[in-house]
Amino acid sequence: MELEKFVDPLPIPSIIMPKEQYKGEPLYEVRMIETLHKFHRDLPAAKVWGYNGLVPGPTFNVERNQSIYVRWTNHLPLKHFLPVDKTIHGAVHNPEVRTVVHLHGSPSEPDSDGHPEAWFTRNFRQTGPHFKKEIYHYPNSERASCLWYHDHALGITRLNVYAGLAGLYFIRDKHERTLPLPKGKYEIPLVIQDKSFNPDGSLFYPAQPENPTPNIPYPSIVPAFLGNTITVNGKVWPYLQVEPRKYRFRLLNASNTRTYKYQFSNHIPFYLIGTDGGLLERPIRVESLDVSPAERVDIVVDFSKLKGQSILLQDGFELGNPTGAIMEFQVTKPLSFPDQSRVPLLLSHIEPLSLNCVRKVRRLTLQDSQDEFGRLMLLFDDKTWMDPVTETPLLGSTEIWELVNQTPGIHPIHIHLVNFRVIDRYDENGNLVEPLPADFGLKDTVLVAGGQTVRIIMKFQPYCGDYVWHCHRLEHEDHDMMRPLTILPCDFSSKSNSGHHSD
Repeated sequence: MELEKFVDPLPIPSIIMPKEQYKGEPLYEVRMIETLHKFHRDLPAAKVWGYNGLVPGPTFNVERNQSIYVRWTNHLPLKHFLPVDKTIHGAVHNPEVRTVVHLHGSPSEPDSDGHPEAWFTRNFRQTGPHFKKEIYHYPNSERASCLWYHDHALGITRLNVYAGLAGLYFIRDKHERTLPLPKGKYEIPLVIQDKSFNPDGSLFYPAQPENPTPNIPYPSIVPAFLGNTITVNGKVWPYLQVEPRKYRFRLLNASNTRTYKYQFSNHIPFYLIGTDGGLLERPIRVESLDVSPAERVDIVVDFSKLKGQSILLQDGFELGNPTGAIMEFQVTKPLSFPDQSRVPLLLSHIEPLSLNCVRKVRRLTLQDSQDEFGRLMLLFDDKTWMDPVTETPLLGSTEIWELVNQTPGIHPIHIHLVNFRVIDRYDENGNLVEPLPADFGLKDTVLVAGGQTVRIIMKFQPYCGDYVWHCHRLEHEDHDMMRPLTILPCDFSSKSNSGHHSD
């Protein structure tokens, strides 16, 4: 069944409000529940898992430096409705349905970070080895930015996020509010995910690779998932009626695998004003943006000269295919009042990291491998999740990581706790490569193309403890492209624990 495009209006995720006070700060309650969700006018409602029963989950709007607490609770069934491969890490000898929430982009304390092994089952009956507490604390000390929260349970992240466990989290501040950018109803979040559906309208996720070998288990993890439809805010190919004026769009690529080249039909230019870690210093005029899973981009689009027209947001990688369209903007609403918004030449200040302060340079390879069943397995430095920790920076230290992609595919690399800057990119022959527009902003996830080496610089603060870093193609993260990251306290002595200290 081929679904008709642009027949459903774009929904806007609701804003969640705190329920009460906890330790003198706002406390939010979020329940993970199974429910039904209608993705398209012509599809029956499909079974999903949603935060507070919503897909995407409710949006947090919080003030910078205003601490909050969130009680995340699991009210999901004991059996998964998507195919669970019980041969991969985390899924072996553990309950089938486990959840843990990671606030992606947040410098959270280790026991509130959503460590993959801090999982918990329904009503906290069983918990993982890193589980510490039921109520998470978020200081919200970072710059104004668009974060997102999603499931991070070891070995089933790809399934839980695809089932619906993802939502937006905005940090606001006074500086951002003083800028003359589009505001209020002219600032619109767009959570973009690809999905496929069974003939009965239920969510489809493959139970095994297309050409399985005889000895692989069933169900079996797949190396990638590309859906044949695109959803925005939980609707397949929606439309949005807009006024002939400027709009600000906060785009999140929440897909499992797919990297998009965001562009508008007729190559309409637009402005990139922010990335994962908030506003750029200066806007960049672009005609397209390459955005891999988990990356966020903040853009301003001017519809003022397009009155009466319909404009498509498209995936430039997929033009000509059914999934090439993402959504439609119909410039059909009358102008409510004159548009006084503009894109200022100076947006913010990003504190530079000096190369003179670098304590260590790490060269880290991204590699193809095979597991015991002969399946493709992606690794860092030929190490699995269970191998001893090798990335052990000191608290407060600055490091450069050279990410060397020896595979042909794209890998979005995400490092918990920190934001980083992209220094430069090189091709497989060592030639300098043109930076991506998003490279000029603060990042927590970086697109590393096939054969490329990308150098990033970051300062490990403000907490020490156990974190992780991984590829954010969720099928890769689950098998086995994720490694532990331990931030050591400043007074750590390599002499007293030399076996643990890689420096």
